[in-house]
Amino acid sequence: MKPKSVAVVGAAESTNLGVIPGLSQIQLHADAALNALRDAGLSPSDIDGIATAGETPTTVAHYLGITPTWVDGTAVGGCSFMIHVRHAAAAINDGLCRTVLITHGESGKSRVGASPRPAYPASLAGQFEAPFGVMGPPTMFTIPVLRYMKTYRITEEQIAMVSVVQREWAAKNPRATFKEPITVTDVLNSRMIAYPFRILMCCLVTDGGGALILTSADRAQDLPQKPVYILGTGESVESPMISQMENFTSSRAFRVSGKKAFAEAGITHKDVDHLMIYDAFAHLPLYGLEDLGFCEPGQAAAFIVGRNTAPGGKLPLNTNGGGLSYMHSGMYGMYALQESVRQMRGVAAAQVKGAKISIAHGVGGMFAASGTIVFSNERG
Repeated sequence: MKPKSVAVVGAAESTNLGVIPGLSQIQLHADAALNALRDAGLSPSDIDGIATAGETPTTVAHYLGITPTWVDGTAVGGCSFMIHVRHAAAAINDGLCRTVLITHGESGKSRVGASPRPAYPASLAGQFEAPFGVMGPPTMFTIPVLRYMKTYRITEEQIAMVSVVQREWAAKNPRATFKEPITVTDVLNSRMIAYPFRILMCCLVTDGGGALILTSADRAQDLPQKPVYILGTGESVESPMISQMENFTSSRAFRVSGKKAFAEAGITHKDVDHLMIYDAFAHLPLYGLEDLGFCEPGQAAAFIVGRNTAPGGKLPLNTNGGGLSYMHSGMYGMYALQESVRQMRGVAAAQVKGAKISIAHGVGGMFAASGTIVFSNERG
């Protein structure tokens, strides 16, 4: 991809976040899409490319009255939207479309019109993992994190600090679900879900949606919002079975996706002012910091305990409060992207002063997939 040749010109979340029993899943997609179109000063007739996950692009396009010339239905879990951004930028550069709408909507809490998530007995995980009793993310994510803790002698208290610091960021965000301060003791005294995860180490379960609009950087100059340029992108997948990860202490998909995005952007770690790492559970920022190269293996927990990612720290991380305190409808990647865009526009609730480069890094499934986007608010 040509760096800074494509820009985000529209970005918005659903009108409400949290518990929204009055809107179905497809309505959440539409609500967010219309908000993003309004933000960009565009109408549905201006859109000729569409990408989505959860719903199909066919359904979303029909619901909004859009007839696209380019569609992407990549669905690899919560980082699907990072990958959509990458694909959309390539499509715009290749002239396959001019203006792309990327949507997300999920009735994760209320389950109104939600897509079912059955366990497919014939899938690899259904055949070779489910019979051993693992059931969903809370139990499946324990498999790598316990090995990580043992290998690097990481304590429960250190993991709890991830939740504590992100709650500090959430306290600055009026839209966050949870804003009350918490301590390490609060986290460790909260209800046990699946060792080592207490409930305050686990993501929220909410309703909501979000949408982005991308177009060429040249065209972006004529639209009302400050353009946020796509500087670099990366994507990868590893395994549909967490038991088959190459290494339980590191994600191969993270490493490949991150390395590609950094190389494409032509940046070093010192250039990064702001970072969003998908945090469905408290251990994921540790893996992200290490696999993206911000910390040496086994050092991310100490980095967070040292308040390097906290308000006032040298690497602001998950400044909206993250999936642990902001919101998490099930596929969180869209909300990480939204916060990166807000930071680059200079309008975030907890704005990082002078931030010029932001990275949004996502996970799909249980370390099954990854997408990484490097944003910049400077073109020259």
